[in-house]
Amino acid sequence: MSTGTKSSQDRWIYIGAIVILVALVVVGLITYGSLRATNQSTRKANQLADELEQAGYPRPDIDQVARTLGTDGGHVCEDPASALKTALWKINLSNGATGPGQRPVIADRRAVEAGAIILGVYCPDKLEKVRDRIDELKTDDTVEGESNG
Repeated sequence: MSTGTKSSQDRWIYIGAIVILVALVVVGLITYGSLRATNQSTRKANQLADELEQAGYPRPDIDQVARTLGTDGGHVCEDPASALKTALWKINLSNGATGPGQRPVIADRRAVEAGAIILGVYCPDKLEKVRDRIDELKTDDTVEGESNG
């Protein structure tokens, strides 16, 4: 009888070991996927920071860019040429007032181009659709201080 009990105990030990092993594999796969996504988002954020720096902009915080835009640009790349996004974008280029005091302004060329750089890094296939709208805007060097060249 003791041999049968020992066999039953061994079987439960094997089953327990297999369950623990499967759980560790699942946790490992989840961790690997998360780490890979983090590495990709950091790589994209570095690429964006490099391109912004080459264009004369200050280098943004890499961790913040990686968290905000992720690997695919997040909200920025979700149909940027749609009518709603274009309207919201133009509202952001207004004078900041609300209601009847709100007026369009001549936007700073560099601020508009920074948005194009972001699209170029995260969703280059959508940049051409937005490029036409960017080119239609009346822009100028309107921000004083740093060189706009």
